[in-house]
Amino acid sequence: METNELIKENKEALRKEIKVKKSAFNKENYPIESDNVFAQIEQSPAFKEAKTVLAYWSLPKEVETHRFVDKWYKHKTIILPLVVGDILELRVYSGPDCMVVGPSFGILEPQKGEIFTEQSIDFGIIPGMAFDLKGNRIGRGKGYYDKLLKTISVPKFGVCLSFQLVDSVPVDHYDITMDRVIYPKNL
Repeated sequence: METNELIKENKEALRKEIKVKKSAFNKENYPIESDNVFAQIEQSPAFKEAKTVLAYWSLPKEVETHRFVDKWYKHKTIILPLVVGDILELRVYSGPDCMVVGPSFGILEPQKGEIFTEQSIDFGIIPGMAFDLKGNRIGRGKGYYDKLLKTISVPKFGVCLSFQLVDSVPVDHYDITMDRVIYPKNL
């Protein structure tokens, strides 16, 4: 069994490996692979039945979510996270006007969105640095999503680009496993 220190070292090594792959990844492939991921999500019976969906507003070089969020917010309640201190607060996405550059990381966040206070969400789209097919996920290292996912009830669908799917992700007792990992297929 790996020690906590070894797990931490392995996680950092994997993050560095993914950063190298990310910098080498062809930028034209981001929308192609992202569209493939979201086509799979949209065909999923769980998504079709969902009324409330946890998503995220993508950063550059992540599975691109902007078009998906803008497409679906008029049909489903779309919830986006907002960094508040060391936790994620959930806000209802009400359209592009609710997005403002936040103070924490200088990224667009739903600053003007209504706070989402319910505990149950029907479908969760979860980002990460890397995933494996067992549902293990590694994030950026701050634990925001692991903390959040311990407090809400949601089916967890990890999403990643082809270079983010790895054979094995190192995990410890803090890490939350995804119910399913969705990655580009048949490209």
